[in-house]
Amino acid sequence: MAAEIVRTGGSPEVRASHADRDRAVDVLRVAAGDGRLTLEELDERLEAALSARTTGELAVLTEDLPVPVGGTPAADGVVRIRQEGASTRRGDGWVVPRRLEIRSAWGELTLDFTDAVITHDALDIDLDLRAGSLKLLTGPGVVVDTDGLVMNYSALKARRPADAPVLLRVRITGEVTYGQLVVRSPRRGFGRRSATA
Repeated sequence: MAAEIVRTGGSPEVRASHADRDRAVDVLRVAAGDGRLTLEELDERLEAALSARTTGELAVLTEDLPVPVGGTPAADGVVRIRQEGASTRRGDGWVVPRRLEIRSAWGELTLDFTDAVITHDALDIDLDLRAGSLKLLTGPGVVVDTDGLVMNYSALKARRPADAPVLLRVRITGEVTYGQLVVRSPRRGFGRRSATA
């Protein structure tokens, strides 16, 4: 997706706004999630996008990538997972959004952060879990906050994270009814954390 470059007469390229940079970052994250960019390419382009001064600089970073279907992942920046009686796993290079809305009944959901593409410092999860389980596999620097979560006839199993600089803060709010939330580090031998700011 090439950003539209607007020129007025002989003036220099239009300066990029925060919104312009955010749109370019979203396109890059979706492309990485689709396997169109390696993690190294994503790192380089994200750094360039976040420091870009003009829309022309942003256009160069996204010109060889397709426009995601329906534009950016979601107009309101929310990725939604809805399932009933199903098992879902996010891992192996999944792109962590800013906000995740989960509606799950009679199912299992695993979010593995050990090899995720993390481009933000926080993830807000709005959770409605009924008669199922949610498992978060964290890694060094991934901290999970469950203070805003209501537990009804449910279990919360969370191990204290090792002391490390916080790279991603996961804030979970919502409700768990007749379910289980497990927060733990991956077993030895699992993947590494691949992330950038």
